[in-house]
Amino acid sequence: MQKKTPRSTIADVAREAGVSKAAVSFAFNTPERLSTDTVTRIREIATGLDYRPDPVARMLAHRRTWTIGLLTPQGLDFIFTNPYFGEFSAGVATAAEAAGMSIQFISPLHGSLSRAIDRASVDGIIAVGLGVDHPEIDQIRRSRLPYVLIDSTALPDEPAIYVDDEGGARAAAAHLIELGHRSFVILGIEPPEAGSGTDPAWVSARRLSGYRSAAAEVGLDISDESVVTGPASMEGGAAALHRAWERGLRPTAVLAMSDAMAIGAMRAVREIGLRVPEDVSVVGFDDLDVAQYTNPPLTSVHQPNRAKGAEAVRIVLDGGRHGDPLASAQHHFTTHLVVRGSTASAPQLRQEVVDDGM
Repeated sequence: MQKKTPRSTIADVAREAGVSKAAVSFAFNTPERLSTDTVTRIREIATGLDYRPDPVARMLAHRRTWTIGLLTPQGLDFIFTNPYFGEFSAGVATAAEAAGMSIQFISPLHGSLSRAIDRASVDGIIAVGLGVDHPEIDQIRRSRLPYVLIDSTALPDEPAIYVDDEGGARAAAAHLIELGHRSFVILGIEPPEAGSGTDPAWVSARRLSGYRSAAAEVGLDISDESVVTGPASMEGGAAALHRAWERGLRPTAVLAMSDAMAIGAMRAVREIGLRVPEDVSVVGFDDLDVAQYTNPPLTSVHQPNRAKGAEAVRIVLDGGRHGDPLASAQHHFTTHLVVRGSTASAPQLRQEVVDDGM
């Protein structure tokens, strides 16, 4: 039987490089303590000897895991299928990799988010969509780990990232009003299940306020009956618009609180036998990458999904460096409307233009 080649040790690398074992450790764990040339030479020698630092030993020695937890109160299915979360996670992953960190998803374990947090081995937490009164927020605060809240209500002095939900929604509604639309259906976000701990009410309230603010400026009222809620998914958007139609609502424009819902709504419009945008205009919120590839391309409120993820990593790392979870201030991103092919003049306005020209 062929004998295994003994695995190279830190001592082998140190001997070959002509440095101390501490210097080899610095090259992998705290490279800023050595010159760039020395770090490069030690790592090249380590590669040649097939030496790999023991991750467990590194963690024990430094009391660090080099891992950031990305937490959501929803399940793994949401993590891997929700397009907004996918783009946000991509921003987190890119920034974490650049900082030499990895990502660990934290989602409910056997129905318990608290248990998942207890078992997570991370140096900091990015928490997405926790409700303001969710008990896991207090659990995160007590952990003394650096953290940041995303799309959630935060205390005035704790790290959080916000976008201008209200301003973006106002711009979306104003765009449709300028096109002559006066009859709207709002597709609002609801949790996928009761007690999921997400905070859609916080996001939805601000977006609904923006829609209503734009309508009020021209003397319009968006009633509660015009707001139909569903999960922030394509299936949820399609089902919500079908329910609106079954209730007798006949909008010329749909304002969806997520791009996924907007894409589902466009399909529902076609299933009803109408056209986008000739009969019904549709506006989303998120400006996902896919928005420019739908048919027709989706008009949407742009929020910087990947930049939010990168900023979340920066805030967590900043809290770790200062040894203070509250070291970073809150960050606010702006939004803007991207007009594409899913919006057009209201049908009655176009007909009036045709009649006047005859």
